[in-house]
Amino acid sequence: MANQASHLKISKAENVFIAEFTDRKILDELSINEIGDELATLVQDNPGIKLLLNFTNVEHLSSAALGILIKLNKQVAQANGRLKLSDINPQIFEVFKI
Repeated sequence: MANQASHLKISKAENVFIAEFTDRKILDELSINEIGDELATLVQDNPGIKLLLNFTNVEHLSSAALGILIKLNKQVAQANGRLKLSDINPQIFEVFKI
């Protein structure tokens, strides 16, 4: 699938959408909002979505990005879907736990 914002590489394997972050640092507000908008559109267009966010390339993540992920989780739940996260850097995972 083509991506418009270039912050995500989105593919589909069987019935699961896989969104892989292309940026190593997700820090600036504009990028975070673009990522949020792209993922929200994906969820809206695919009721019952199964979405995997792959953090393999991500080294730094701002707290604003965490806010977008919380919002995304709510959107996925409202669409009767499932959201999973994978390959989170241990330093970033500590922020998720907090």
